[in-house]
Amino acid sequence: LATQDKVAQKEELELETDFERFDLSQRELQYQTEYGGFSADGKEYLIATTNQVPLAWAHVMANPNFGTIVTQNLGGFTWSKNSRLNRLSRWSNDSVQDTPSEIFLIKDMTNKTVWRVGEANGLATFGFGYATLEQRNEKIIEQLDVFVPMDDKVKINRFRIKNNENKAKTLRIIYQINAVLGEDELKTYGNIHVWHDQEVDCLIAKNLYPQDITEKVYLYSSEKITSYTGNKKSIDPLNTKHLNNEDALGNETCMAIEVSIELNSYEEKEVIFVIGVAEEKDTIEKKFVTKEQCEQEYYKTKKYWQEVLGRVKVNTPLDSFNIMMNGWTMYQTIVSRMYARSGFNQSGGAWGFRDQLQDCLGLEYINSEMVKKQILKHASRQFLEGDVEHWWHAETQRGIRTKFSDDRLWLVYLVLDYISFTDDWEVLNEKVPYIKGKILNEGEDENYDFHETTAIQEDLYQHCLRAISISLRWGEHGLPLIGTGDWNDGLNTVGNQGKGESVWLGFFLFDILNRFLTILKRKGDTELQTQYENILQKLRKAVNHQGWDGTWYKRAFTDDGKVLGSLENKECRIDCIAQSWAVISGAGENDKKYRALESLENNLVDKNTGIIKLLDPPFEKSDIQPGYIQSYLPGVRENGGQYTHAAVWAVIAFAKLKLKEKALAYFTMINPIEHANTKEKQEVYKIEPYVISADIYGSQNLLRTWRMELVHRLC
Repeated sequence: LATQDKVAQKEELELETDFERFDLSQRELQYQTEYGGFSADGKEYLIATTNQVPLAWAHVMANPNFGTIVTQNLGGFTWSKNSRLNRLSRWSNDSVQDTPSEIFLIKDMTNKTVWRVGEANGLATFGFGYATLEQRNEKIIEQLDVFVPMDDKVKINRFRIKNNENKAKTLRIIYQINAVLGEDELKTYGNIHVWHDQEVDCLIAKNLYPQDITEKVYLYSSEKITSYTGNKKSIDPLNTKHLNNEDALGNETCMAIEVSIELNSYEEKEVIFVIGVAEEKDTIEKKFVTKEQCEQEYYKTKKYWQEVLGRVKVNTPLDSFNIMMNGWTMYQTIVSRMYARSGFNQSGGAWGFRDQLQDCLGLEYINSEMVKKQILKHASRQFLEGDVEHWWHAETQRGIRTKFSDDRLWLVYLVLDYISFTDDWEVLNEKVPYIKGKILNEGEDENYDFHETTAIQEDLYQHCLRAISISLRWGEHGLPLIGTGDWNDGLNTVGNQGKGESVWLGFFLFDILNRFLTILKRKGDTELQTQYENILQKLRKAVNHQGWDGTWYKRAFTDDGKVLGSLENKECRIDCIAQSWAVISGAGENDKKYRALESLENNLVDKNTGIIKLLDPPFEKSDIQPGYIQSYLPGVRENGGQYTHAAVWAVIAFAKLKLKEKALAYFTMINPIEHANTKEKQEVYKIEPYVISADIYGSQNLLRTWRMELVHRLC
């Protein structure tokens, strides 16, 4: 017995030593701080949950029909089909408190202690397609692997538990989902029916309130369910009693199941918990209840992402460049932007006509077929008149019709780029239907409605021609009309009366018409070719004369003839995208292109904060009323912060002029890793080092505002 006890003590000591790996200072990580760092190969980011990160750091895992977001605290939420309209669990939208909506509660029946997975000191590891959380509590070692298979609408939680004590333990585990089953809990409160199907040993829930998505949600475990509840208020983990086996109707809804396991001294067990969805008529199939099934699917999921993301490899002397380009950037594009259409802080669920077309550009390098499908999907959301839905929900066929001037042109831009990359000219012959809907009246800027697919189909070539035709509308300066926005949606009242013009749109349209000539030549349409060539001459002259302000390019002209992006402006004197696209499009005159980028550098590149501003100074008290952009604080989002997409265009412009050192320097400056490679920088930057943020606040005054908000939330 004494010998056995010494062996047990030795094993426990070894496990203690093993768990020193929670102290990341003992590891050799890339870009390591007290909060975390990248693994040696750059494919994982490890977070020490011992040190509370400045804000919730999240990780998205999804396939085209199902997904989840997990934070280092095990916060986040899960959805099916649409991350806004069909949330299975609650979306908190609170990156300060990061209150979990999917909870693992563990009760040690030996000493009556209770804890939650994710609340203790431990380690969170985020990789391509998976997340792992490790911690130890009350002599219990826990590891939770979370992943979403590529072919099933389920989230798998593979929970491994080891008793690290020389005595047996009985553990009760409650898996609790704060259920929504719709857009938000306020709409579904009291309307969710929860019941236990004893035949399949599965907890099932259905929202009885009428809605567009009518799936049923289920929970099951590899262990037998000992009790369940649908009433959140009835859960009392400190109580020794089991869950009350009640429905959720009329109550604050949850889906909670309880299992019980016995662990001998130093014994390890694996318990699997699955949340998934099925159509009303479908039988629930428990595909993942054995260790072997989960292990196989886990390997398959990781292998899928390794293969997809490994198709392009970049090797440069700059490690932060390599890490982002060899996986993280493309993973975020596919999972967050194309599949989930959600992040932790913004969860829209819709398809943006401009947004997802822009997003899929880089996918040509790893999956050009995915780009083609996206082009055809967006073409099917074009009206017969040539305009398009600004965004839509595919599950409801409802979308918003606007007078944004650039949306429809992105369809043409993507077609041109796709053909140039793949040489697939046959895509122009693909037949795609149109949609129909109420035409916007004069003075009506937008309308959200159901838009029916018509029986009229035309090839993609005709879709492009309709998009171009409706865009050839000019103002008094010979520039295209801006409508209610031209990439910068916040400029929605610059030209909503039908007279305002856009300099940036002039460059964008020039690029498209110039490249479209190749298609017209191939089609033999000489008449249209001549028309476009004449337009190109006039457009080049207009952007370089009417659009030039003396040192840089203007941004726009308002309905009443005022100018934006000029030295005469007190606010928005200079805008980033007009300067960048003067170069990208090739329309800017040679001397002006260099001067424009020099002005961009001098006025918009903030080297102290490491951002490239969209415009400067921000709107605050201007006598010009450009639109809802003024509703943002100065330095926030489009209003003078870094809108990263535009910052990337600036980098591209420097590269096109072969200013290589500057292009690399500014790419490095906007790389999230470089914003967070020390703890001091992370305290300012606050968000994930492995994620490209859509926008970064650019005003020092915001620090005080942020601290006040933080104190308010915590109190």
